[in-house]
Amino acid sequence: MTIRRNRASHIGTAAVTVLCLCLSGCKDKPTQAAGPPPKPSVDVVTLHAQPVKLTTELPGRTSAYRTAEVRPQVSGVILKRLFIEGDVVRAGQQLYQIDPAPYEASLASAQASLMRAQASVKTAQSTVSRYRPLVAAYAVSSQDLDNAVGTLQQNQADVASAQAAIKSAAINLAYTKVLSPIAGRSSRSSVTEGALVTADQTTSLVTVTDLNPIYVDVTQPSTTILRLKRELASGQIKTTGDNKVPVTLMLEDGSRYDQSGKMQFSEVTVDQGTGAVTLRAVFPNDSGLLLPGMFVREELQEGIRQNGILAPQQGVTHDQKGEPTALVVAADGKVQRRSLTTDRAIGDFWLVSKGLNDGDRLIVKGVQMVHPGLEVTANEVKLDDSAAPSSPTPASSPASQTATPAAK
Repeated sequence: MTIRRNRASHIGTAAVTVLCLCLSGCKDKPTQAAGPPPKPSVDVVTLHAQPVKLTTELPGRTSAYRTAEVRPQVSGVILKRLFIEGDVVRAGQQLYQIDPAPYEASLASAQASLMRAQASVKTAQSTVSRYRPLVAAYAVSSQDLDNAVGTLQQNQADVASAQAAIKSAAINLAYTKVLSPIAGRSSRSSVTEGALVTADQTTSLVTVTDLNPIYVDVTQPSTTILRLKRELASGQIKTTGDNKVPVTLMLEDGSRYDQSGKMQFSEVTVDQGTGAVTLRAVFPNDSGLLLPGMFVREELQEGIRQNGILAPQQGVTHDQKGEPTALVVAADGKVQRRSLTTDRAIGDFWLVSKGLNDGDRLIVKGVQMVHPGLEVTANEVKLDDSAAPSSPTPASSPASQTATPAAK
């Protein structure tokens, strides 16, 4: 019993000694000091002021320059159709032939009436010529002379009436040849040979559409029109020699029309229901590529901003009030917050008029990890060529305002 107690006592003493040695070693080991946290890394783009060409996109539709609905001016049976549907016809080209026989007969009858009236005039003129000396010799009364003169005047009136009837009959005969009043492309014919048509009928025989040049009509808010007029008055918008604004055209498939047009006019009244105004431009259409009813977009050149700042949209955020802001890396490597004034969206860019300057390093990646006053490591990056503002994204308003870097 005594032997077991001594062993336990020795074991406890040894354990206490080992523990003391361990604690002593821990106290002698020096404490390592914690280093400063690493600076966060962000991607930045250096902004440069450059000439920016400003444009406004105006969506609209094409409409025909002239449209003629051809209708018969005399009644009759169609004998011939003298054009191919869909072909281009000339101004004055004959399209249909109406049976001319009744009108030829009317013309012959009017000519015969004229001959009869002219013969009566000769007889009456001879009578008057004989009566005048006889009246002076008191062989014929003055009353007979007056009656002869009156008969002559009536016959002369009959001649004038016959001449008018001949002219009317000749016009009706000419109307049996249905001509195209304008040059253009013909539509499908609504009648065939043997059809009976009537003068001034409501249904047209064919429609001829003049497509060269062609109109492009756009409807825009009156506020856009006011801005464009101010820019035109200030000289920002360039005009041609005839004081008309040049415009270009984008087609439905995204391709650019190879010929430029001119802004023709704008409506003088504003639609009270929509608050919009219609603008009309005219474009050459030699190839016939543009057809009425096509959806297109006009690009109006507004001018050039010499020191424009284009900021990538991924580097611009909005605060609680909806105001645009951006974070930039200052010269000392610390983050600064800038309040911006943006004019318009240009593809993946904002055109900034206030808040950013030439040479500013705009943070485009890592914005969520930093705050103003924090020192950061800035990594210069370059945007892809696809991000260049060459194909602008339409804005929410009907008139999309765009811009591209001007050619140096």
